[in-house]
Amino acid sequence: MRNLGIGTALGFGLLTVPAMAQDQFLPGPGSTSQTIIVTGVRDGYQIDATSTATRTPTELNDVPQAVSIITETQIDDQAMRSIADVLRYVPGAVISQGEGHRDQIILRGNSSTADFFVDGLRDDVQYYRGLYNAERIEVLKGPNAMIFGRGGGGGVINRVTKRPVANAFITGSGSADTYGAWYVDADISQPLSESVSTRMNAVYEEFRNNRDFYDGRRVAINPTVALSLGGATRIDLGFEYNSDKRTIDRGVPSAVQGSLTSPSRPLTGVRDTFFGVPGFNVSDFEAKVLNGRVEHRFSDNLTLTSRILYGDYDKLYRNAFAVTPVTPRGGVRSVGLEAYSDPTTRTNLLNQNDLVWTVTTGPVRHVLLAGFEVSDQRTRNQRINGFFGGGDIVNGGRRVFVGLADPITVPPVTLRTAANTGYRSVRTNADVTAFYVQDQISIGDHVDVIGGVRRDRFTLNVDDLVAAQSYSRTDTLWSPRVGVVLKPVQPVSIYASYSRSFLPQSGDQFSSLDITSAALEPERFDNYELGLKWDILPTLNLTAAIYQLDRTNTRAADPNDAARTVLTGAQRSKGFELGLSGAITAQWQISAGYALQDATIRKTTSVAPAGREVPLVPKQQASLWTRYDLTPRLGAGVGVYHQSKSFTSISNTAILPAFTRVDAAAFFKLTPQIEAQINVENLLNSDYFSSAYNDNNIMPGAPTTVRATVRMRL
Repeated sequence: MRNLGIGTALGFGLLTVPAMAQDQFLPGPGSTSQTIIVTGVRDGYQIDATSTATRTPTELNDVPQAVSIITETQIDDQAMRSIADVLRYVPGAVISQGEGHRDQIILRGNSSTADFFVDGLRDDVQYYRGLYNAERIEVLKGPNAMIFGRGGGGGVINRVTKRPVANAFITGSGSADTYGAWYVDADISQPLSESVSTRMNAVYEEFRNNRDFYDGRRVAINPTVALSLGGATRIDLGFEYNSDKRTIDRGVPSAVQGSLTSPSRPLTGVRDTFFGVPGFNVSDFEAKVLNGRVEHRFSDNLTLTSRILYGDYDKLYRNAFAVTPVTPRGGVRSVGLEAYSDPTTRTNLLNQNDLVWTVTTGPVRHVLLAGFEVSDQRTRNQRINGFFGGGDIVNGGRRVFVGLADPITVPPVTLRTAANTGYRSVRTNADVTAFYVQDQISIGDHVDVIGGVRRDRFTLNVDDLVAAQSYSRTDTLWSPRVGVVLKPVQPVSIYASYSRSFLPQSGDQFSSLDITSAALEPERFDNYELGLKWDILPTLNLTAAIYQLDRTNTRAADPNDAARTVLTGAQRSKGFELGLSGAITAQWQISAGYALQDATIRKTTSVAPAGREVPLVPKQQASLWTRYDLTPRLGAGVGVYHQSKSFTSISNTAILPAFTRVDAAAFFKLTPQIEAQINVENLLNSDYFSSAYNDNNIMPGAPTTVRATVRMRL
């Protein structure tokens, strides 16, 4: 939704400006001023500052790191509905299929299911994140352990959510597409007094697409309240309920068995065919999350912020899916399927505390950060394998081969927890205690230096309830970060930086610790980066970065058994990223990006010889989205996305083909309060494959899809 652009501060001392997400304190004691009038708030595709990259309010041009931000305005203009939609317009970011039940990203050649954050707090549960309450999506690239802790080797995704503001409004939208998917949402802001303001975001969404048997629905609500305590303190409290139930669709298999010299391609002619079992393939996710934030200003130069989050997550997913390429069986073209169920519960209790002190001595200005973080994450997970009751079965019924057809016919599936069925049942407890310090030094107007270090003590206890064995590992690690920013002229900054991150060998979701991995050192990520940030116009920003990211003690999914994780030694990612965002004129918005990247295995292991390419890392990506308002009441938009071919797994025996997709949109301002738009995805009806998880879980892109949306603001 468009923000109003002009606000009056809450009398209790703090104003949140939606387009900037920066909190501004009212003048201190003794001041006669009681309000702040905010002008010049951009309502477009460019953001000038963020607190996420450094934990302090910092201009993006002063951050020695590549950061891409997709604003709410751009999300609305492109009718984005998922994190996957957002990341297509972020250079260096690639979407994994995520087994059809979760967000999974590849940033700078590093895949993760857990490097997600919400308002700077860890959000590592496996699910599809909605955008209904997002003010913007921030993509911070390169290792980020100094700020975020473990993981984040290729970067992290942070959702900045909508907080209570000073003005009252009601916004809502409704939307539907040509396959029957639709949603309605609402954003209601209501100050209750000079010291209390509330806001509520909610959505109901039905899922449909071209794929056979695919459906689902999401219900989410996020009420928040902001309170004043004495003029220098703000307390934010929020609760989110999220229920998401949908069909799990893992795409199509490879057409034939591939090899290193002759890689296979996805099976074609089955763009709508579902390689699963209707009613069995389902993901059912429920989250109840409480969060709080306290900000207190001791003086104009000293601020304390404390954040806390408690989350209770319950997820069940079951699926039958292709595990082989198309294979002749008795003269019939067939594909092998397996099935399993994976119930998971998790509780997260997270707390962060930041003290920020600004001090100036002559021409030198310091912004000092000191903080600590504690977290407790408890997980209960099972894997219950499926057995097929007839047909062309192998492996004791664990795998069945079915003939190609539309639809395919799959024998009944029975889930078994008995011994020797591959049943897994684990209970894990991950505890983290960390402290960190950072200094941002500005020397005059032309030189900034940032340096910081974090110490994490990560303890993981895993109880294997099937084998009646327990494993434990504690890692104490230091994560440094250093960067230099030179500003030869006011609109240009040039930076160099080094950062490090780590990931314990228990993996993203803590489910794979055993007697072997408990003895292994954590994965390590070292990033070296040079970059340029240039405000070509006050409203238009150009960014460029070159980097080398080395990863050691590397893990990957076994291409022969996706349930296993294997060590792949070491890998190196190198690349160049270019981004352009903002407004060329008041009527013309643009978001463009280009990435040239190379990610390869550098150390030979039993499953990944040196020289193999890291999966799902296209050599080149390019994106362009632009909107032009032809008149105050009529606008048009066009988007182009291209990525070159990549391999679908570390086996390098199957290819995700290169593709280009063209999108378009038209915008209509019907009244001062009502806007309508039509978005067309895949305008040219290209037959392409959008993502993959492994060699036989490859997702076909949707045919031409038209979505109509109406928005209202009161």
